[in-house]
Amino acid sequence: MSGFRIFTIDTNYQFRDKRKIEAWVIAAIKEYKKNPGEINIILCNDDYLHQINVDYLQHDDYTDIITFDNCEGNVVNGELYISLERVKENAKSFSSGLRNEIHRVIIHGVLHLLGHKDKSKSEKAKIRLEEDRLLHLRAF
Repeated sequence: MSGFRIFTIDTNYQFRDKRKIEAWVIAAIKEYKKNPGEINIILCNDDYLHQINVDYLQHDDYTDIITFDNCEGNVVNGELYISLERVKENAKSFSSGLRNEIHRVIIHGVLHLLGHKDKSKSEKAKIRLEEDRLLHLRAF
């Protein structure tokens, strides 16, 4: 992989197992017969992600992730902006634990980079099944 970086903006969350997360993301990408490229994960707060949603997508609502796809051919590149506040709320709602929910949101963004959509009910069901499958690839 050319680059796998994790940044934080207005949050002090520390990722554990960064190299393991990277290896897992690479394995997921290779499952799709694609090549990993530059992937940046930016962990931020609700207000920061909300402003991105308004500025770039013209959506005036809160979300847990926004994915910017910069893929070129068979190389998977992109930026995953993740709201820690939304992920914490999701973890509480789904009783999944913060670390697991962060991993779910990361793989959700990667699936978008791999071409999965989640606009319709059937697309949402498919991406959720694929999230579950790829979460089981984690060896940590």
